[in-house]
Amino acid sequence: MRLPRLAIENFQFTLIFFVLLTLTGFMSLFTMPRSEDPQVANPGASVVVVYPGTNPEDMERLVVSPIEDALNELDDIKKLISSAENDLAMITIEFTFGEDPDEKYSDVVQKINSMRNDLPDDILSIDINKFSLSDFVNIFQIALISDSSDYAALDREATFLQGELEKINGIKKSEIFANPEREVRISVNLQKLASMNISLNEVIGSVQSSNANIPGGNIDIGSRRFNITTSGPYQSLEEIRHTIVRSSNHHLVYLKDVADVNFAYKEMSHFARFKGKTAIFVTGTQKEKTNIFNIMGKVHQTVHSYMENKPQNIELSWVFDQSNSVSQRVNSFFLNLLQGIVLVGLVMMLVLGVRASLIVMIVIPISLLIGIGALDFSRFGIQQMSITGLVIALGLLVDNAIVVTENVSRFTKLGYAFKDAAIAGTQQISWAIVSSTATTILAFLPIIFMQDTSGDFIRSMPLTVVYTLIASLLVSLSLTPFMASRFLKKNIHARSTRGQTLIEMFVRKVYNGQLNFALSHPKVTLFAAAFVFVASLALFPLIGVSFFPKAEKAQFMINISLPKGTNIDKTDEIAWMVENKLSEKPQVKHFTSNIGKGNPVVYYNILMMSQATNKAQLYVTLHDEALDEMDGLLADLREEFGNIPNTRIEIKEFTQGPPVEAPIAIRVIGDQLVILEEIVGEVEGLMMNTPGVINVYNPLATPKTELHVKINREKAGMLGLNLADIDRTVRMSIAGLILAKYRDAIGDEYDIVLRLPAGSEPQVDDLDRIYLTSATGAQVPLRLVANLSFQTRPAMISHYAKDRAFVVTADVATGMSVDEATRAIMAELDHYDWPKGYRYSVGGELESREESFGGMVQAILIAMIAIFGVLVLQFRSFTQPLIVFTAIPLAIIGSLWALLITGNNFSFTAFVGLTSLVGIVVNNSIILVDYTNQLRRAGWEQLEALKEAGQTRFLPIILTTGTTIGGLLPLTLQGGTMWAPMGWTIIGGLIASTILTLLVVPVLYNFYTSEKAFENELTEGDSEKGLLESGDSGGPALAS
Repeated sequence: MRLPRLAIENFQFTLIFFVLLTLTGFMSLFTMPRSEDPQVANPGASVVVVYPGTNPEDMERLVVSPIEDALNELDDIKKLISSAENDLAMITIEFTFGEDPDEKYSDVVQKINSMRNDLPDDILSIDINKFSLSDFVNIFQIALISDSSDYAALDREATFLQGELEKINGIKKSEIFANPEREVRISVNLQKLASMNISLNEVIGSVQSSNANIPGGNIDIGSRRFNITTSGPYQSLEEIRHTIVRSSNHHLVYLKDVADVNFAYKEMSHFARFKGKTAIFVTGTQKEKTNIFNIMGKVHQTVHSYMENKPQNIELSWVFDQSNSVSQRVNSFFLNLLQGIVLVGLVMMLVLGVRASLIVMIVIPISLLIGIGALDFSRFGIQQMSITGLVIALGLLVDNAIVVTENVSRFTKLGYAFKDAAIAGTQQISWAIVSSTATTILAFLPIIFMQDTSGDFIRSMPLTVVYTLIASLLVSLSLTPFMASRFLKKNIHARSTRGQTLIEMFVRKVYNGQLNFALSHPKVTLFAAAFVFVASLALFPLIGVSFFPKAEKAQFMINISLPKGTNIDKTDEIAWMVENKLSEKPQVKHFTSNIGKGNPVVYYNILMMSQATNKAQLYVTLHDEALDEMDGLLADLREEFGNIPNTRIEIKEFTQGPPVEAPIAIRVIGDQLVILEEIVGEVEGLMMNTPGVINVYNPLATPKTELHVKINREKAGMLGLNLADIDRTVRMSIAGLILAKYRDAIGDEYDIVLRLPAGSEPQVDDLDRIYLTSATGAQVPLRLVANLSFQTRPAMISHYAKDRAFVVTADVATGMSVDEATRAIMAELDHYDWPKGYRYSVGGELESREESFGGMVQAILIAMIAIFGVLVLQFRSFTQPLIVFTAIPLAIIGSLWALLITGNNFSFTAFVGLTSLVGIVVNNSIILVDYTNQLRRAGWEQLEALKEAGQTRFLPIILTTGTTIGGLLPLTLQGGTMWAPMGWTIIGGLIASTILTLLVVPVLYNFYTSEKAFENELTEGDSEKGLLESGDSGGPALAS
């Protein structure tokens, strides 16, 4: 390879080239976007349909099934999930990974628009939402609090603050939560209507016609044209009150005679508190590819300015500021990186000495900054995954420089001129380090090309490693030999460092003897290695499997669910009880309560709870120092909240990784609702009896009782009544109906709503006072054509891939494996007597993990074939790459033992670590086999060449292993449950592989590589043949 010679002979250009790349990376470091976690963009969309007055079965038939049929015509569908409830339907479609999110969203919009005429005309709204983290994950949440101001005052202040925040560059959207909307309410008096024989339809028609805005056109008068304006829409509430409802015999009945017209708050379907006080929340989301610290700095300035002028009776508190978490996490990772650099430096100084260590250490910042520059060019930012990639790369990027520097140093001690030693020493091992770097990069490629959400989430980590390794290879083959030729001058005849002396003593007194024994007893050595490998595989069931671990944040959610149909006052009563319990806990810093809806989204895989009067959610923040007490606190709270009748209180910790519906999810699929309800109930009981399974939720556990108005079609027809008008009249009288819009003097728009008097709930007796208008104009009491009865229906109907399917979900207790609990449930379900046409499937964490691991296993096999191809190209042999590959099972031994001893599960990150290990551990074998081949080409006997290669390459092998471990150790010890499994997998695998490789690889080489076969390879012509005899490396290297 000519690169080392070119770099040394043209050192001026070499220096300028690397200064330019380093400065580019340095500038990127300060300008790159910063966030806590990667932004994952799934191709998909959700369709939300609001259709007041419909029950789940009608919603399924009229809305869900037609929309599913239409969407199912689209290509590349991964999942199609739907749910139908009273008044609401949600259809979620997810496309296969890799499809363009914008294009697929456009396809969904077009499909819904094209079939809109197939849906009922009186649907209130259809919203189509694109999957996007930046659209709904807030970077801050502010509470405006007051004990004395009404909602109107809080809303005015929140609206003003929202407007100021939306002016900030980088804020994508600011929203207000828990602010009740106002409406113009027409509170109709049913008794007065009945006494005057006036129908609701008359009231509706009069209001709608009086508010019509019909252009009058224009008229030419002389040479000028004038617009003609008509009375137009309502200008004031007084005009609405004076709407004429009926006129007969010169007697006018005004709206004010049969109804009250006033501004009023809409029904309180969602309200909130902060630490027990009435509150309204203001939130904001971040634009993609922006720096959260810059944005939040401006947000704090804006809030500070607002604080100086706000009303005294309104308080402002910060509920959540993501920049604090990002700062803590990024600083922690950078600290791990710095600690790793220090450890790597110490390891090298102990062994190589100061000068050689400084040469190698210069590679670290240059390679890291070049890698950061490439990462910025790829449009990735600074977040936990990319920084983890830098930490992993830290221990690997010095390997090449260590091998080069150590070899150049060895040549200088043998009497070579400085420049010649740098060139010959680098060229001797250049193809070996190119090959080893290529194998490491190939090991990370499966993670880069994982085609699912988990792969998207973690992708910046392997990309960072690859970019940094490529940079380190370039530096090691050009800049490092140049620096070695300049800075190793004074070490020509220097004695070995103390570290080198100790290692050399170990080689002479321990390793040589062990290697001689292994080579003399090959079958015993190989049998022992195989036995240890097989025995270690038996540890796997003891280790346990998981997906992504907890996020280790001092925050959690409390989800409250009461039976469907529970009013909001009862839900609020339970929420108050939970708040009182939290107030007694000294670990709790503050909490928000959202009754009727979930808290604004503050974490990327905690989705917002849907709006319902029977639900509430509390977002709890602990003091930072209370994080260690969190498990005990949550266990106490679960016990305290576990015995409240007819109430499900679920405590959810934040977890890492892409969102899943629940750790355990069993999907029961079939057709008939009655049979499904029975099966789902039995599955619920089975799960509740499974040890370690908690928070079991059955969506059909509490059916909803509703009042059914059954129309007598014959009677209605005889009286000239239209069925649609009857249904519409019932809905208006009970649920209310939006009649029109009213715009006030300052331009604010309000709904004009016809409903029962404020403060009264609809009663069954109200239906007796409703009159219908027949085709002849006669007033017919509703009771003449309708019978009332109570019916029990499912609270919701859900679909999976167009089939009816209900999902029973659960969490696992602390210390319990999700995999173990799910497998136990599946074993019971497999023995269940399933009726024909009914089945189950598994969702939750197990489904997500199998999707991720399944695709990754396939990618690993492809990567291993590619690595094998690289080794075949280097060694011109099929046998020697197989010998090199024995490092992989040897590494698995150490990985499994490390996970078992440290008490870590085989998680997704451990799987990533094992994948990385495939490319890392073969490097030592490559160095050993490659140097043995070079010695044999120089005329050494095979057995002597193996012993010499083991002794000579022992130091760089031990040193590269030590630096890799040193670079990873801080992250492993301080990275928590997310990164500890990955770190211990790599560290344990490296230790076992290094120890066993130094013994097993020479034995396999001697066992399977004959003298004749090697001679045949030489006669076929090798690109590096005669390298040692040509003078590039010289005879002295072989005489050592």
